[in-house]
Amino acid sequence: MTASNWLRYALLTTLAWGVWGAFTGVPSEHGFPDTLTYVVCALTMIAPAIWVMRRAATPLNKDRRSIALGMAVGLLGAGGQMLLFHAVTVGPTYLIFPIVSLSPVVTILLSLVLLGERTGRLGVTGIVLAVVSLPLFDYSAEGGAQHYGAWFYLALGVTLAWGLQAYYIKLANATMSAESIFFYMMVTGLMFIPVAFWLTDFSHPIYLGLSGPWLAAGVQTLNAVGALLLVYSFRYGKAIVVSPLVNAGAPFLTTAIALTVSGTLPGALKLVGAVLARAGALLLSLQPG
Repeated sequence: MTASNWLRYALLTTLAWGVWGAFTGVPSEHGFPDTLTYVVCALTMIAPAIWVMRRAATPLNKDRRSIALGMAVGLLGAGGQMLLFHAVTVGPTYLIFPIVSLSPVVTILLSLVLLGERTGRLGVTGIVLAVVSLPLFDYSAEGGAQHYGAWFYLALGVTLAWGLQAYYIKLANATMSAESIFFYMMVTGLMFIPVAFWLTDFSHPIYLGLSGPWLAAGVQTLNAVGALLLVYSFRYGKAIVVSPLVNAGAPFLTTAIALTVSGTLPGALKLVGAVLARAGALLLSLQPG
C-alpha cells in the first residue's frame, strides 16, 4: 500500500458508511433495540481486526502511548456509536447525518490550535456555514423560539465524539500501525457490550427475525469495514483533508438514500439547514490540506 491509495480508501469508506447510515436504524424500527444493535456492531469488528493483524508486517503496538491513543480512539468511536444508534431511533436520519457530517469542524479546529495546521478561505467558509446551519435543524417559527429534540443533542454528541476521534487517529498514525489502531478500536468496542446489555429493556419483546439481529449484522459489517478503511485513509492521507471528504460524502449518500426510502422532505428551514451543512462539509473537503 502506498500513500497514493488514501483517496481510494476514503471513497470506499464513504460508500460503506453511506449505505450503513441509511439502514442502521431499521432493526430498531422492527423491535430490535438499538442497544443490542450496538452489541452486534461491536462483534462485527472482531473478524476484520483479526484478519488485518494476521496480515500486518509489524506486531501489535503495546507501549503506553499506543495503548492510550488506541483506547482513546476506540472509546470515542464506540461512545459516538451508542449515541448515534439512539439518535436514529428517536429522530430523522436525513437530518441527523447532516449534523454528524460536521464533525470535521472539531478535527480541523483541534488541528489548527494544537498542531499548528492552517486552513484557507474554503475551510473558513465551510466552518462558518456549519455553525450557521445548526440552529436551523429544529427551528420553530412559533413565537420565534427554538425547540430542540433529544435527537439534535445526541447528534451533536456524535459530532463532538467523532471529531475528537479523527484527531486522535491522526496522532496515533504518527507512531502506530493502522492495524494496531483498529485492534484497539475493536477491543474498546467490546468493552461497551456490558453497558449496552445493562441499558437494554428486556421487559419488552425483542424481535429476533431477519429484520432484527440478522439485518443488523449485515449493516454493521459495513460500518466495521468502513472504520478499518478510514484508519488506512488517515495513515496515508492528511486528516484535515480525509476527515472532511469522508464526512461530506457518507452523510450525503445516507441522506439521499433515507429521503428516497421515506419519500418525504423536511420543512423549509430544516432543508436550508441540511443544505448549509452539506455545503460547509463540501467546502471543507475541497480545502487543500
